[in-house]
Amino acid sequence: MFIGLGSGASKAEGAMTQEQTATVVVQSVYRTVRTSRLYEQIVQQIEESILGGALKPGDQLPPERGLAQQFGVSRTAVREAVKCLREKGLLEAFSGKGTFVTNSTSQAIRQSLDLMTRIGQPKGFMHLVDLRQILEPEIAALAATRMDDQLLCDMREAVFTMDIHLHDADAFIEADLDFHLALAKAADNPLVLSLLDSIIGLLREQRLRIFRVDGGPERGQFHHKRILEAVERRSPEAAREHMRAHLWQVHKDSTAAPCAEKNVGTKRPLKKE
Repeated sequence: MFIGLGSGASKAEGAMTQEQTATVVVQSVYRTVRTSRLYEQIVQQIEESILGGALKPGDQLPPERGLAQQFGVSRTAVREAVKCLREKGLLEAFSGKGTFVTNSTSQAIRQSLDLMTRIGQPKGFMHLVDLRQILEPEIAALAATRMDDQLLCDMREAVFTMDIHLHDADAFIEADLDFHLALAKAADNPLVLSLLDSIIGLLREQRLRIFRVDGGPERGQFHHKRILEAVERRSPEAAREHMRAHLWQVHKDSTAAPCAEKNVGTKRPLKKE
């Protein structure tokens, strides 16, 4: 996505190739920076464009030279601004491809929460359990009243997949995540969905720990089926209580889970009959 500055576009176009010029959107988006701390003003303008919807997830920024001409600043200032926006989780750069707007809401929260559980937080995963106990029972209750047929099918498919992959961590965990995300989607609240999506990475690691606890997946499935049945009956009270029971089981299994996670395979040995 290439962005021009209206009256300042002719100067920028002179430095662009003919192919780039043809793709310029002749519409003023940014203001010329005139005071000190230039990179912070660039950050502010681009951030406003993202938050206001002028730039959407997946949109590509103009190259560094083009941005410098549009803002009327040096390439160094642009480089510093892009670095700051990347650290905020608003932009992502790909070598040889360019710089793109990210799905900023969930990514920024995801990065912050991930760091919080790892840096100086020996009980980080237990804090995650507490967070889930606060959020997910009410998510399940909302889902029971707002669930549509497609998301209900997604939940049933996730339960079936978990049933047939009780000894395959990768397949089981992905289906487990799909089950809980279907509930969050059914709550029909973008803030709820964004918050749950932001902790997906942490949830995946938590489930891998629990998967190594003897009987952990089977206990999880028992509760998943009770939650599904409550949602099918459109009973928010039952969905809430079954989710609470499920998360209490998660709490106990998290406590029993081994601390060491490195160099451990994702397949559980099959039990001998």
